[in-house]
Amino acid sequence: MLRKDSRWGKILSFVVAGALCGVLVAGLFLPATAMAGTALSNSIGMFDRLPDDLDLNAPPQSSTVLASDATVIASFYAENRAPVSLDKMSPFIRDGIVSIEDARFYQHGGIDTTGILRALVATAQGGRQGASTITQQYVNNMIIESLVTQGKIDQVKLGYSKTIGDKLREMKLAIALETKYSKDQILQGYLNIVYFGNGAYGIEAAAEEYFNVPASALTLSEAAALAGVVNSPVYYDPLTEPDHVVARRNEVLDKMLQQGHITAPEHDAAVKAPIGLNVHPSSQGCFGAVTAPYFCDYVQRLILNDPAFGADEAARKKLLYLGGLTIHTTLDPAL
Repeated sequence: MLRKDSRWGKILSFVVAGALCGVLVAGLFLPATAMAGTALSNSIGMFDRLPDDLDLNAPPQSSTVLASDATVIASFYAENRAPVSLDKMSPFIRDGIVSIEDARFYQHGGIDTTGILRALVATAQGGRQGASTITQQYVNNMIIESLVTQGKIDQVKLGYSKTIGDKLREMKLAIALETKYSKDQILQGYLNIVYFGNGAYGIEAAAEEYFNVPASALTLSEAAALAGVVNSPVYYDPLTEPDHVVARRNEVLDKMLQQGHITAPEHDAAVKAPIGLNVHPSSQGCFGAVTAPYFCDYVQRLILNDPAFGADEAARKKLLYLGGLTIHTTLDPAL
């Protein structure tokens, strides 16, 4: 009997994993009729209908109340997110997230067969390794956000609760997404939706939360630290686990160097740099109003009580906290 840690055991594991990978990837492109009569075929049979059920603008947006001079009075949101375009993000966060999460992002077509094979080999040998591309992670986040927006939180599935059908669906959606949008559009969407811990969704909110700067101003060290957080926002929590964050940041920097995104001097300087947090917790609603909290409350009540904003209060509240409204008021801050 071959031991899985022996040389021939590892070769056998590799061959078996390779066969499984081939079957899996081929299955993504086969017509549903080729697998009729199985549970798997039911999932694959849905594929032709799936590409259109994702909306790049689906994530919940915060609503902002403005004074007459366009200054912000208050913001309302279910998730602290401020979407920005890719050119408003530091190139270090773009390169850092690709380096650590999906080095072949600009080469694959949505799924990374090399990564899948590597993960299958690791599993066959008793280990564990992720294989999701940035596009797959984006699809997963979009599905979750869509369910949250619709109030279907009970239908959200995390990794351990997903079926083979769920995973194949995400893979097919990732492939479809790659044919519909450019790599930069997908990367931009991903960086605007992914969770960075402590209530910060998207890179702009995270940059403001942890370093009190816009995403465009993130330094190499700061960007690498945030790129490392998305893998596990709890384990790599900048506020409670700084040692974990430093170790992960340095891993990101190593990969950025290996992949030619930064120079050796840049790498060495960033590794030596302290995390340098400048925590700026976000506050929302009239409780966190910059000025005139009572006026803010008046505006909020107007919206929640006006049928023009929804059939009932629940619908109006959903619009206020998820709909991305810009509310212009007559308040004069100077007065």
